[in-house]
Amino acid sequence: MEGDMMKKSASILDEPTGIREGEELDSAAVETFLKDTIPDLDGPMSIRQFPSGFSNLTYFIRVGDRDMVLRRPPIGKKAKTAHDMNREYRILSALHPVFPYCPKPLAYTEDPAIMGCSFYVMERIPGIIFRKDLPENMAFSADQARTLCENMIDLHHRLHTLDYQAIGLGDFGKPEGYVSRQVSGWSRRYRDARTPDVPDFDSTMAWLDEHQPPDSDFPGVIHNDYKFDNLVLNLENPVEITGILDWEMATIGDPLMDLGCSMAYWINRDDPEEAQLMRMMPTNAEGMMTRRELVDLYSEKSGRKIDNFDFYYCFGLFRLAVIAQQIYYRYYHGQTKDKRFEKLAFAVALLDAAAQRVVAGGGI
Repeated sequence: MEGDMMKKSASILDEPTGIREGEELDSAAVETFLKDTIPDLDGPMSIRQFPSGFSNLTYFIRVGDRDMVLRRPPIGKKAKTAHDMNREYRILSALHPVFPYCPKPLAYTEDPAIMGCSFYVMERIPGIIFRKDLPENMAFSADQARTLCENMIDLHHRLHTLDYQAIGLGDFGKPEGYVSRQVSGWSRRYRDARTPDVPDFDSTMAWLDEHQPPDSDFPGVIHNDYKFDNLVLNLENPVEITGILDWEMATIGDPLMDLGCSMAYWINRDDPEEAQLMRMMPTNAEGMMTRRELVDLYSEKSGRKIDNFDFYYCFGLFRLAVIAQQIYYRYYHGQTKDKRFEKLAFAVALLDAAAQRVVAGGGI
C-alpha cells in the first residue's frame, strides 16, 4: 500500500526530464558558481530540465540532498525588455519575506563566462502543478475544483493589495499611463514579430486603442502570468496553493489588466469548439468556475464594480497572441529546434478569432 501511494504521488508531481538538444548547460561551470555562492552547498550535482513552458528555460538542480531551480533566458531572438533575469530576481527578493508564495531566491549572476547570459537560482517549491488535464491518478471533486478557484482569486487579490512602496518596489513600475503603454507596446511587439502566416490583428489593436480605460486608482504588484500551471498545489491538500512561479513579467500596474491576462487562459466548459482547442489547463473540469464567476468573485473581494471587463479580457487574449507569436518567430526563423513551437501560428489564429468575438460584443 505504501509503495502504491508513493507511486501515485510521484505521478502527479511536476517532474523534470532530460535536457532538450541545444539547451544543455556547462555543468562544471554551474557547479563551481553555485558552490562558491550558496553557503553550505555540498555533494554531487545533477541537472535536468522541466519540459513545460514556452519562455525562459527552467532547470532542476540537485546538489547533495538540496533541490533548486535555475532560470535562464531562451536561446534566439528575444524582445528587448523580455527575459530580464535581474528584474525577476529582484522582485522575488522583495516579495518573498512578505509573500512567501514566491520561491526564495538564492543566487544571481551576469557573468557571461558561465553560460553566456544572466541567470538566477531559487529554492524549489515541491507540489502539484496542473497542466492541460487533471492528473489521471488524482481524485478531484467538483467541490474541490470550486474551492481551488476561490483560493486562486483570493490569493490574486492579496498580491494586488500588497504595499509595494513599503517593500521597496516603488520604482519597479510606472502605474501612470500603464494601460496606454501596454496597448501600444504589445501592438508594436506583434508587428515586429509577425510572420506571413498569421493574422494582422489590425482591427483588434484599433479596438483596444479606442476603448482604453483610465489609469487604475488602486495600482499594485501584478504577476502578469497568473494561471494554473504557474501555481504549486499542496500534494496532501490540492486546493491549497503553496507557491506561485514565473515572475518574469511582474510589475506595478493595473490589477484588472492582470486579471484580464489570467482570464485569457481560462476556457469555460461551454466555450465553442475552437476555443477548446486552446485549452492548456483543466479549467473545464467539473466544478470549475466560469470566467464571469471568477471576475464577479474578484469584484466582491475587492469591493469594486467591474463593468468594462471586456476590454481587459480582449487585451489578455491579444497579449497572449503576441507572446505566442514571439515564440513562434524564433521557430519560424530556425532559432530554436523545440517542436512544441511549430503549432503556435495556429494558436495565434485561434486567439485572433477569440478577440474578434469580444470586439463584436461577445463579452467574456
